[in-house]
Amino acid sequence: MEILNLIQPDEFKVFLLVLARVSIVLFMLPIFGSTMFPVMVKAGLAMVISMLMYSVVNLDPALLPLTPLGTGLLLISEAMIGLTLGLCVRLFFGSFQLAGQVIGFQMGFSMINVVDPQSGANVSIMEQLSYWVALLVFLVLNGHHIMLLALVDSFDLIQPGQFVFQRVMVDKVLFIGAQMWILSIKIGAPAIAALLCTSVAFGLTAKFSPQMNVMIVAFPLKIVVGLVLFGLSLEIISIVTRAYLYEFKALLLQLMFWIGGG
Repeated sequence: MEILNLIQPDEFKVFLLVLARVSIVLFMLPIFGSTMFPVMVKAGLAMVISMLMYSVVNLDPALLPLTPLGTGLLLISEAMIGLTLGLCVRLFFGSFQLAGQVIGFQMGFSMINVVDPQSGANVSIMEQLSYWVALLVFLVLNGHHIMLLALVDSFDLIQPGQFVFQRVMVDKVLFIGAQMWILSIKIGAPAIAALLCTSVAFGLTAKFSPQMNVMIVAFPLKIVVGLVLFGLSLEIISIVTRAYLYEFKALLLQLMFWIGGG
């Protein structure tokens, strides 16, 4: 059993501390925490990332609790850290989903839903399309790299098991949630405005020309207008995502600074 001597107890304790935070934070994020990925794949990914981060973080092995109560408090604290960081990312993607849902409702797609493989719930087609486009742009612009680098910096800003609940942190998360509504309106404004004008135009047509079957004509035309304007709005998704990523790392570092008691 000489192979067991290759791993020092203190080094193994540091690895467990890194693994606890990486695994919990990783599963809270919308990209890595998707239910589409098998549990074993997530566990293997967490192990690989933990082994890579283990060589660059500086932790005291004495921080690892030796009692079940201390271990439980450590996991709860790490879960709160992952929930706070993951919520900021989920709110950003939620703005695209909200914009797509409003556009789909105006197009008449409210009764046409698909099963979301991530949550298992029925969602709008346009909502899913806008979400996956935003996610693709997020990955192309290396947003996941920013999250992993921020996770490395979190070990310098937040000690394992340390979670300080501050009012300024709550206000920041609430502000991000409020911005989600404004951002969704900005993203879907062209398609929403065009569909609203289309509905008004058909309403006036039905008023002045009652013999015209507006329902048969309006439904396919609203779908065409919605798809064309939504396709033109994809450039807005790229611009918004790029602007968000410029401030994304600063946002994560600011939140971690407050969580660490700063």
